[in-house]
Amino acid sequence: MGPRRARAAHLAEGLRAYGLIAAMWVRSTMTYRFSFAMTLLSNFTATLFDFVVILLMFGHVRGLGGFTFAEVAFLYGTTSTAFGLADLALGQVGRLGKRVRDGTVDTLLVRPVPVLAQVAADRFALRRLGRVTQGLLVLVWSLVILDVAWTPLKVALVPVMVVTGGVIFSSVMVAGAAFQFWAQDGSEVTNSFTYGGNTLLQYPPSIFAGDLVRGVVYVVPLAFVNWVPALYVLGRQAPAGLPGWVAFASPAVAAVCCVLAGLAWRVGIRSYRSTGS
Repeated sequence: MGPRRARAAHLAEGLRAYGLIAAMWVRSTMTYRFSFAMTLLSNFTATLFDFVVILLMFGHVRGLGGFTFAEVAFLYGTTSTAFGLADLALGQVGRLGKRVRDGTVDTLLVRPVPVLAQVAADRFALRRLGRVTQGLLVLVWSLVILDVAWTPLKVALVPVMVVTGGVIFSSVMVAGAAFQFWAQDGSEVTNSFTYGGNTLLQYPPSIFAGDLVRGVVYVVPLAFVNWVPALYVLGRQAPAGLPGWVAFASPAVAAVCCVLAGLAWRVGIRSYRSTGS
């Protein structure tokens, strides 16, 4: 078997293992349906407060950084939905640092299943659908109230933006998990890029310092989650002096992020040293 086929087979094996482990946790969760409904509702409500802050803000101002309420709601909806999808699928990788500290990564290594699939699907939290639902509702509402000259390209860019944004956030989560092989207690560093990045992208780039905007464009390309394509949809200039055509570069950026995250994960796994306990 050639190296390309071997990689494809390994990926397929990982996805199958992930699905089986996640399905097991879903069945366990649905055993207590009322408890699940309550946790789902609480997750939905907790994330809703982020948007309530924006609602209260626009109760006192007409615009924010030159953006209308509908435009900010669009930014909020796109990034919240994308982040919610990534958090649902891979949010559990943030627990890897604890496994490294207590040595339980050893157990994962001896199983005939890719370690990343095991870590990502462990204790799969279906309640995180509340975040996805809340973000999606705001996104749909913003599309209804937006005053935009829609074209086929702009219409197609919205779902592409959400999917590729989820992939970019997922890549950052995996890279952050790989970092914990060395840091062991570095989950807060990863959270500053994931949860912090999600909060950052909910607001217009025009209210932030230029260096910060350039950082999330050229260093950690979170701007391609929604700022870059969303500004094209809204008929505004791309951030940080980017040309207009980069609005369609999000899939390519997501692919590069996946490759880099995969390399970081492989290096992290190879550098792992058991606690010896």
